[in-house]
Amino acid sequence: MSTTTPNGRSDVTVIGLGLMGSALARAFLRAGHRTTVWNRSPAKARPLVTEGAVLAGSARDAVAASPLLVVCVRDPDAVREVLEPVAGELAGRALANLTSGSSEQARALAGWTAGHGADYLDGAIMMTPPGIGAPDTLILYGGPRGAFDVHEPVLRALGGATTHLATDPAVPSLYDSALLGLMWSSLTGFLHALALVGTEGVTATEFLPFATGWLRAVGSFMPGIAQQVDAGAYPGEEATLETQLPPARHLVHESELRGVDATLPRFTRDLIERAVDRGHAGDSYARLIEQLRAP
Repeated sequence: MSTTTPNGRSDVTVIGLGLMGSALARAFLRAGHRTTVWNRSPAKARPLVTEGAVLAGSARDAVAASPLLVVCVRDPDAVREVLEPVAGELAGRALANLTSGSSEQARALAGWTAGHGADYLDGAIMMTPPGIGAPDTLILYGGPRGAFDVHEPVLRALGGATTHLATDPAVPSLYDSALLGLMWSSLTGFLHALALVGTEGVTATEFLPFATGWLRAVGSFMPGIAQQVDAGAYPGEEATLETQLPPARHLVHESELRGVDATLPRFTRDLIERAVDRGHAGDSYARLIEQLRAP
């Protein structure tokens, strides 16, 4: 099913108009797509209607309005709550679910959607609402490649870095969790550093250029680590765990000395100590992946 016109415009429905859902609808409107919107609380749709969106009178009308349904609600259970009563309208359409959830939930929703004759794309938005529609905004999709290819021109309005990862709809949720973990661990490390230097009256703004410059350098280490992890070999050609253990211990001591929570540096120190105790003192930092992997 397609209503794409020669100029590349198409009909799309957005279900769920919280901060993110509203941002998605606005991006479609900016791109010139005829955008139908629906929310269980109709008041949230009013600003979008003034901007050109079409308000559906019911969830059934919202589903029937477009070949592409974009859903962004509270959680995967809410997706089912909204669509179950109108599941008969799904046949022949594509459902792009941009609701945060687990990989297990993505597979379950994919099976449910296929059972009603619709294509299912699970998406992970790696951006906050203000960044929706930007050229570098990354949105990851999993599901049938054919369905993605058909609707990619419309979905690209949400982010210029729109990417299809796999036919398995669970993969985007897995990437989402992994990337968020990377973000939170980095930001927590930054906050720990600010707390540490703050004990000497150094402001966060003063320390910021040193932190951002150092993180760029740290990013340059990642390709080598990735190559070693994929190879399953961890030669300590540039720095060994044995040489990194003393500064890791110093960080714990400095944190404790200054009354700063040392949970994060203790975790790192303990990982290194265990690897050294197991005979891997001459290996690189990449060796620690073996302790983080599931047995």
